[in-house]
Amino acid sequence: MSTNPIGIFDSGIGGTSIFKEIYALMPHENIIYLADSANAPYGNKSRERIQELSIKNTELLISKGCKIIVVACNTATTNAIDYLRNTYSIPFIGIEPAIKPASLNTKTKSIGILATKGTLSSTLFHKTTDLYANGVTIIEKEGEGIVTLIEEGKLYSNEMQVLLDKYTKPMLDANIDYLVLGCTHYPYLTPILSKILPKHIKIIDSGFAVAQQTKSVLEQNSILNTSIIKPLIEFYTNTNTTILNEILERKFNVEYLDF
Repeated sequence: MSTNPIGIFDSGIGGTSIFKEIYALMPHENIIYLADSANAPYGNKSRERIQELSIKNTELLISKGCKIIVVACNTATTNAIDYLRNTYSIPFIGIEPAIKPASLNTKTKSIGILATKGTLSSTLFHKTTDLYANGVTIIEKEGEGIVTLIEEGKLYSNEMQVLLDKYTKPMLDANIDYLVLGCTHYPYLTPILSKILPKHIKIIDSGFAVAQQTKSVLEQNSILNTSIIKPLIEFYTNTNTTILNEILERKFNVEYLDF
């Protein structure tokens, strides 16, 4: 089992931000990544539809021999991971917005969270904020339109700039000192946000923590790959491969797969 691949799926290319952290931490692991871009974004879909898509992705990764699955999508985690864990025997790693570190470290007692509708309206999100954000003002903004622009290759477009100015203004008005990125697509916004926001505002996501948790679970289950053979890294997308290739800087093989 140790040489079997890590499976990663997302509603599109955003989960590559998680892939990069996992690959950097565990460079010998074989990895299979599914970009379900044909169904992006997940954030505006019903809980039932998100579960259906998560099951489809999971069963494809299991059919390819994956030993663990990283649900590299905040919306799929909050709406489907409990079902996945109760249904399949392999371990699952989920993604949660980094509310805990932001709430514990804020000096102004005001933090911003940029996430999808599916994440912000989920039970898990509200449980996390209730648990860690007591006494902290949280400015939630649904990042409507952001995922679609990233999937279309319009990361540095005027449309994106307009959206980010709009979404961050109420956060700035509320004197936030942390901005939590609650979608795996959103770390790709960091260079743009760093120019919009004052220097004292820290932008955080959960990518490195997810990679650490993945490694820890592999170790606990004695399935960490100790081989030093060059790993097999496979990317599959059910739309045009161009955008995924570009976000990966053409360093990995990307194939079209109808799933």
